[in-house]
Amino acid sequence: MSLPLRLTRAINTTVPAAAAGEFRPLQLGPLAVWPPVVLAPMAGVTNPPFRRLCREHKAPLCVSEMLTARAFLRGNALTHLLASGDEDERPRSVQIYSADPDEVREFVKRLVGGSHSAPPADHIDLNFGCPVPKVTRAGGGSAIPLKPRLLARILRAAVAAAGGVPVTIKVRKGISDQHLTYRDSGRVAQEEGAAAIALHGRTAAELYSGEADWAPIGELVATLSIPVLGNGDLWECWDALRMMRATGCAGVVIGRGCLGRPWLFTELAAVFDGKEPEAPPTLGEIAALMERHALSLMEFFGADLGMRQMRKWCTWYTKGFSGSSIVRAELVRVSSLEEMRASLAKLDFDERFPLRALDANRAKGSRRQKVVLPEGYLGNLDDDTPPKGPIGAAELAAWERALGGG
Repeated sequence: MSLPLRLTRAINTTVPAAAAGEFRPLQLGPLAVWPPVVLAPMAGVTNPPFRRLCREHKAPLCVSEMLTARAFLRGNALTHLLASGDEDERPRSVQIYSADPDEVREFVKRLVGGSHSAPPADHIDLNFGCPVPKVTRAGGGSAIPLKPRLLARILRAAVAAAGGVPVTIKVRKGISDQHLTYRDSGRVAQEEGAAAIALHGRTAAELYSGEADWAPIGELVATLSIPVLGNGDLWECWDALRMMRATGCAGVVIGRGCLGRPWLFTELAAVFDGKEPEAPPTLGEIAALMERHALSLMEFFGADLGMRQMRKWCTWYTKGFSGSSIVRAELVRVSSLEEMRASLAKLDFDERFPLRALDANRAKGSRRQKVVLPEGYLGNLDDDTPPKGPIGAAELAAWERALGGG
């Protein structure tokens, strides 16, 4: 039987939807996640307004953007705002960052206990994959798995503080091809009681360049008894099925593919239920979605900061549409809904979603980097001493500027 005509890249034209019983719900402690799909934590992206949109499009587990433990514990206003969420957001999933086990322990206690500004967390994720230079330079993020004993201390503190709330970790393959850490990360995750490990098939040096390497995901699946989640180059619902079939992973983590495309989760829900997804929205339907998104950001962040946040979303929503490159030059400067509407009105609202937009570059470039580590960091990889924290007053100010989007 021939497959129906799809809007898809050539690699996915003959990929079948899931057969009955082919895949199972992703089990994270007491949480059963169906379909086995997770919205990736992305700084400046997975805030409450965007998570709300993704949930409306059937995303079953939406992880917050990375929250810095030290900033939260010091009472940083923006971090506390980002730690908040909708009262009906269930399951509530929070990603945290710290290289200090004591900070992690205290932060997790507060998250699972709830507060006046946020309901209790149902899932905690630890970030050990951040490739940002200011973080690795201080021994944080993707530098931490280079020291498995330190990684174990941090994870142990989180699991102990979380009680029955599942704790997962997200990592990369390593710092570089010469310093691969994913095997140690998987071993530590299993030994220290993590509910799952998510692996992005790139090193920190690769950033988002080239093609993600899915083979290490399959390798962890073969060697671990805890669930392994796959991440990297999941642009379409069909990519998720291909990854799970190729690697045997228990679920997928969707990152850049959903930027400006929250309906990707509706498509994922369809194919995991054995159905062909409906056609993506027209530009006019996307424009209406953009307005809702902008209003939600303005309500959450305030009118000025909300519209500054919306600028990057304007570029992602309009990627690939005819004439959009000229209009995006205006959209990256909009300061009001009226300006956004006026710029979008120059496009053809009847245009269907274009094939070229499926894997269009979103948010990250194709460059590589030389990962900078603290002086002497590679000299004692058995050390479990936390590095000096990378988040001081200057870093907090820079963090706020980055999240401001302007």
